[in-house]
Amino acid sequence: MHEYTSTARVWGLSCPGFPEEVSRARRWTRDILRGSPLADDAELIVSELSANAILHTASGSQSGSFHLALAVSPQVVALSVTDEGGTGTAPKVERQDDQAEHGRGLGMVSALAHRVVVYDSHGGYTVTAELFTQARTAGGNQC
Repeated sequence: MHEYTSTARVWGLSCPGFPEEVSRARRWTRDILRGSPLADDAELIVSELSANAILHTASGSQSGSFHLALAVSPQVVALSVTDEGGTGTAPKVERQDDQAEHGRGLGMVSALAHRVVVYDSHGGYTVTAELFTQARTAGGNQC
């Protein structure tokens, strides 16, 4: 293979920060990953990350938006959601008690994904969840 040739494919989608856009993000993910055994988990992850962007950041304001990237290679499916920030704190997995009604989303994402990484994105944050096409023993979930 030529050194500049890649088998990875990358898609992007920008959405206004309206709640109904979460279903659009899910549908978009499902359509791209149609036939993949990772499609259901990827759809759930995108749904949770998109909803978090709308509910907990400036992405959910009247003029806000959030951005998705989906990269697919033979080894990994990587899903990223970038928000517009405005909270002052980075997203993180929190341990909740049995009665908690909120705060479980990133924990669920972390349980589904092989790796979760939060990046500071110039005023906002990008949360990337990676699903490996084959189980790997080294590494583990990060957040």
